[in-house]
Amino acid sequence: MKIKHRWYAAAAALAVAGTGLATAQATQTSPGPAHAAKCPTLHVSKGWYGANKAKLQRMLDTYGRCGDAYDKKAKPLAVFDWDNTVIKNDVGDATMFWMLRNSKIRTPEGGDWHTTSRYLTDPAATALATACPATGRTLPTAKNTACADEIAAVYGEGTTTGGKTAFDGFDHRRMEPQYAWLAQLTQGWSSRQVKGFAAAARKENLAAPVGTEQTVGTGKVTGWARYYEQQRDLIRTLKKAGFDVYIVSASPEPVAEVWAKGVGLDARHVIGIRNVVAHGKQTARLKGCGSVKDGADSMITYIDGKRCAINERILKVRGAAAEKVQPAAQRQVFAAGDSDTDVSFLRDATGLRLVLNRNKTELMCRAYDNGDRRWLVNPMFIEPKGKQADPYPCATTGYTGRDGSEGPVRRTDGSVIPDQQDSVYAPSTAN
Repeated sequence: MKIKHRWYAAAAALAVAGTGLATAQATQTSPGPAHAAKCPTLHVSKGWYGANKAKLQRMLDTYGRCGDAYDKKAKPLAVFDWDNTVIKNDVGDATMFWMLRNSKIRTPEGGDWHTTSRYLTDPAATALATACPATGRTLPTAKNTACADEIAAVYGEGTTTGGKTAFDGFDHRRMEPQYAWLAQLTQGWSSRQVKGFAAAARKENLAAPVGTEQTVGTGKVTGWARYYEQQRDLIRTLKKAGFDVYIVSASPEPVAEVWAKGVGLDARHVIGIRNVVAHGKQTARLKGCGSVKDGADSMITYIDGKRCAINERILKVRGAAAEKVQPAAQRQVFAAGDSDTDVSFLRDATGLRLVLNRNKTELMCRAYDNGDRRWLVNPMFIEPKGKQADPYPCATTGYTGRDGSEGPVRRTDGSVIPDQQDSVYAPSTAN
């Protein structure tokens, strides 16, 4: 279906010499007092690298309600990844660790761990069954440290505690079975109960001092999280400017919904991994997208799956067409992410693409290549990473194919992106 967004007219008007918003930004004058009184303005300056804040403000002014072509009936779209993009650390991890510490993982159906993921290998199923004997409706992971350790290893490392591969046979551009497994391990609980687990984990992680570790099983894991004030400010300002703002996360949707309230986004504006629900309870089966049927468990909100979810659930594109890149007039103006899992929906953004540098190869190859001048790279706002010593191997192994094989990162026209040096990393160079 065709969707006409009024902001596409603004994009066309700004497409000077093929450089679009970037050229307009280069020639636009700084906002004056009249602007400050009329238009929503970013307030947090600390942590923004170089001219990134100014470019974001110009995007707000161009596409938002101060833009000449703004129409509130066809709002411009902004989409953020969640973990390590809007907050520091991972809300899925926080929830999994809380569930393990509080014995909230249900015993798999018939004690068969294969029922929790179609991609779980035989060695992993055997290791889990050995460490986690079925003793009741829930597994006593708070006391059975061997069971907690085995689940944590399969979830966190993708291997058993003995080093055996835990998942196999999946599409590496649509599925990350470790991420999906958390959603699948909420089977037997209602969405409301899962939100309760997430809320408890959120309270603990926000209260814990930066750098806190917690004990899960016999291991130490991250025990704290913080919202990025810069991203809170950006989301708040985008909303004031009339943008429709969404979160798209590879965490379970009920979990992401709990955390998104902290930046003023309701459940309607949160997209995550969704379980098939039966009799009011989550099952270990997952909802599909595009041509992927519910229960097939072969696509989640991961790389190309994030594109599909945005197209289907926000743009209302149905069937297999949701898996494809949509016409520019339909797509998001702005996108923000931090990892290779965000590559597809970031590339789809027609205005600006904000990347927080966590040294993720494919993403940084594309961001630093920056052929259309719409990529903004920023160090992480909390505990930014230092410079990656070696160039990103864009020309050889930076891309992961659907079968897991490695290859060169290619532009839309098929040309290979050359290796890229890491150049945006040091907090001392940020404002």
